[in-house]
Amino acid sequence: MIKVNVTNDKIKVFGHAGYEEVGKDIVCASVSSIITTTINGIIRLDENSISYEEQEGMVIIDIIKHTSITDTLILNMVELLKELEKVYSKYIKIS
Repeated sequence: MIKVNVTNDKIKVFGHAGYEEVGKDIVCASVSSIITTTINGIIRLDENSISYEEQEGMVIIDIIKHTSITDTLILNMVELLKELEKVYSKYIKIS
């Protein structure tokens, strides 16, 4: 299961969905796409507003500077993940 922990200044995403075998797991692919797109978008707009760490099966995003753009993109990311959770609740949990 992928677990997403959201606080005001940090988002931690860890685990593997286990929906399908590696390379065919649409839940993992969706989460990866949502997270990567959000990180890249924020960094292109203000590279000093977040820092992130990426390891196998884990991403941690630290929000360094809250701006309307950063907060909106983070909110969008969380809402997309929540939509995914509605359909695939056995494979992703957001808290």
